[in-house]
Amino acid sequence: MKNTVQRFDPRQVMHTDTFEVFHYKGLLPVDFDVHHHDFYEVYLFLSGSAEYWIEGRRVTLAPGDFILINPTELHRSIVLPEATDYERIVMWISKDYLASLSSSDTDLARCFDSSRPSHRNRLRPSGATLSPLAVKLGELVEEYCAQEWGREASLNAIFLQFMVGLNRLADSSSGKPSKDNEESFVTKVLRYINENYSEELSLDLLAERFFVSKYHLSHAFRREVGVSVYRYIMLKRLLAAKQLLLSGMSSGEVAYACGFGDYAGFWRAFKTEYGISPKEFASGE
Repeated sequence: MKNTVQRFDPRQVMHTDTFEVFHYKGLLPVDFDVHHHDFYEVYLFLSGSAEYWIEGRRVTLAPGDFILINPTELHRSIVLPEATDYERIVMWISKDYLASLSSSDTDLARCFDSSRPSHRNRLRPSGATLSPLAVKLGELVEEYCAQEWGREASLNAIFLQFMVGLNRLADSSSGKPSKDNEESFVTKVLRYINENYSEELSLDLLAERFFVSKYHLSHAFRREVGVSVYRYIMLKRLLAAKQLLLSGMSSGEVAYACGFGDYAGFWRAFKTEYGISPKEFASGE
């Protein structure tokens, strides 16, 4: 692979309507807060010592592992203290762009579908550390960084080959047992929040339900998840709200369906988080 390492860009929004790919090497920033975005993400771990947190599941990474994230999943990467050389390739893919390349027989977004019983967020190719699929992603990065004649046509061709390979890897990995880290106390709290975000939730109520002190729950939660209990509940509610708004539900109905006590509170939270109102988001303005 040619030297395609880029300066780290902390943004979490796409600047194109197709795909963007980044090759990063270095320890900073060490961690991101739990977050989500409106596009698909493919993450290839190349070196270092890191884990990935996805919807309460914390998985240890080995060089060559792929992580797949869809727009409905809260997630963050975790660089471990012993890491010395953190290297990864990250690709962001527009939902509309991927849909435009798919057909009734070939759904290229299939590998991101977390509703499938066989779905895995982490894919680990067998054999050599740098699998053919990882090499293909490296080719995509090289072409992406180049400014040669026919770049767009070449990028589209390599991208399609990569996505077909990624879906085939996802299918071949579907029957393998998961080796994700053992469930923790905080994971149980997360599952409860995920299943009950439309109800009244607070640190006090959760501490009472799980028979722990507020102090213990608060510190354990922030240590494992990276954000406070309140912040996670808010993110989960807002993420659900975006999906319901896109389904056609009115913003007033969405507010109550996602656990907000009133529409004004929902409007303020949505505007603060995303910079637009719920109605503007739903209309695509």
